[in-house]
Amino acid sequence: MRFVKAHGAGNDFVMIEDLDDALRPNAAFVAAVCDRHFGVGADGLIRITRARDADFFMDYYNADGEVAEMCGNGIRCLGKYVADRGLFDGESMRVDTRDGIKEMTLYRGSDGTVERVRVDMGEPILDRASIPVTGDGDPLHEQLSVAGTQLEAACVSMGNPHAVVFVDDLAGTAFEKLGPALETNERFPAKTNAEFAQVLNDHEVRMRVWERGVGETMACGTGACAVAVAANLRGHTGRNVAIHLPGGTLDIEWDDGGRVFMTGPAEEAFEGELGERLTSLLPETTSTKG
Repeated sequence: MRFVKAHGAGNDFVMIEDLDDALRPNAAFVAAVCDRHFGVGADGLIRITRARDADFFMDYYNADGEVAEMCGNGIRCLGKYVADRGLFDGESMRVDTRDGIKEMTLYRGSDGTVERVRVDMGEPILDRASIPVTGDGDPLHEQLSVAGTQLEAACVSMGNPHAVVFVDDLAGTAFEKLGPALETNERFPAKTNAEFAQVLNDHEVRMRVWERGVGETMACGTGACAVAVAANLRGHTGRNVAIHLPGGTLDIEWDDGGRVFMTGPAEEAFEGELGERLTSLLPETTSTKG
């Protein structure tokens, strides 16, 4: 079974082309492939297939094997994959996800391959029950007790849940302790992605992210969008924000119509073939042709 290893600002994925919709990845297979010691190694796995009402469907799984609604960095990599291989011809692409159809604009370099992608990420969800967050009150000022520390989080959904904590000194924050504790806090029935953000000025923010079901990643597209929205609503920034992550910078625009647009890079690292030890973890009824 062929695969491609790709990343968006360091957030990396194993991508498997399955245009005939023959594969049914299970948690054991995904976790084994994403294992950085015994597998290919990645933050998630993306199965690319056709879609009824869009150009493609992104079947996305976190590294622990759990399905996820949306991945902003991953969908840019999908756009590059299909365009660079001649599976799509054009600049505007529609990709279906578990969070609905996303429209993207592809930007090609001088050699004709896709280098950057702009994604319409939709409108942020600020209703606490829909994020979801239990309890009452304003989710943008959620008071939490996390690992013995009192935190105030701005809770936002970009199709998946995020809890944004603004800090004065990102380098001095106990990220490795607070990140996993915030992810699994009882206030979040579906767990949450945890972002810690330091505002640099009215148009730049630096952040680290602890992704749900993955751990720390070099970047998170939906997380960068959530941080930009929260920073604006808290009065820290304008509606156009450069979000600096360990793996690179994502440019976020929250337009006057309420939609969030994310622009960032998409790169491929290498490609190869999964061995029998990994493909044997798929259900027996699953085709492994590729």
